[in-house]
Amino acid sequence: MHNPFIMKKLLIPAFLLFAFFNLPSCDTLKEVAGGILNEPSLDEIGKALKQALSNGVTKGVNTLSQKDGYFKSAYKILLPDDVRKVTTKLKSVPGFSNLENELLEKMNRGAEDAAKEAGPIFLGAITSMTIQDATNILMGADNAATAYLNKTTNQQLYDKFNPKIVTSLDKIGANSLWTKAANAYNAIPLVTKVNNDLDDYVTKKALDGLFGKIAEEEKNIRRNKTFRSTELLKKVFAKQDSNRK
Repeated sequence: MHNPFIMKKLLIPAFLLFAFFNLPSCDTLKEVAGGILNEPSLDEIGKALKQALSNGVTKGVNTLSQKDGYFKSAYKILLPDDVRKVTTKLKSVPGFSNLENELLEKMNRGAEDAAKEAGPIFLGAITSMTIQDATNILMGADNAATAYLNKTTNQQLYDKFNPKIVTSLDKIGANSLWTKAANAYNAIPLVTKVNNDLDDYVTKKALDGLFGKIAEEEKNIRRNKTFRSTELLKKVFAKQDSNRK
């Protein structure tokens, strides 16, 4: 008959040998357990993405709405081809010799002035992001959140932003300057008439700049851990980091 006590004494070292050769190290076990315990919830992912996008929007708007935020940055609004055709043609006409530089600066100043109003519009749009949207965005490309915001809000933003651009361009005299120049150009015999409306062009370019700046901020928070300013951002974007490995 087998002695139960002897059997127990034999089984204990056998189990220890099995554990030594077959189970992960303590450090590995801790790492696995820590990863499970630290896995962000869907609610946390949603909050973190909204927080990250809000931070990017706030920083982007604050940067571009400052003097030279557009005019002396990578997001400078350049003159469209039609306008450059006019400024070139009118260089020798008294009163229009510096037209290109004046229009260029006024267009960018108008965008800078209007950008101050963009923050609440963007931030309001962010609140409509669903948890499922946020989860997909977290594991997406470096500009996934910005692309989502652009896709879902661009027309709404244009509709609200355009009047602000019009007001800004009127306030600084850009529209009146361009209308005067366009009328002078259109009076030249045999030229193809140009549209004397700058509003649509500047609005679209101003929005392109805002989305570009937000995308830049989004990439920073995805690629550089120092940009993750809260524990929630650190926790949620660590999940993104682990999936990139």
